[in-house]
Amino acid sequence: MISKLDKNAKRKARHYRTRRHIIGTPARPRLNVYRSLNHIYAQVIDDSVGNTIAAASTVEASVKALIEGKNKKEAAFIVGETVAKRALEKGVAKVVFDRGGYLYTGRVAELAAGARKAGLDF
Repeated sequence: MISKLDKNAKRKARHYRTRRHIIGTPARPRLNVYRSLNHIYAQVIDDSVGNTIAAASTVEASVKALIEGKNKKEAAFIVGETVAKRALEKGVAKVVFDRGGYLYTGRVAELAAGARKAGLDF
């Protein structure tokens, strides 16, 4: 019998491996990305105290209104812009990008592009 590879387990292993080096500090918090099949989530996290400074996702009512009629890549770009605006309001301008073990392509790259366009530096 052929066993099927667990892609999420491999992604988690990549994420844990990179998290040894990517650490959010108060001066430069971590912009974390989680991508499900239909939605995308982003958080700006200060790992020294474990606080979420800003967050945005496609399940929020304010973002849902903006992404209506758009595809998933365009929605990810809007989520990136939204999380960047919320982080800038809290005084965070520089972050470390944590792609969560996902490849830097598609929706993850679009989220990063949206965050950069809105003013986050990484």
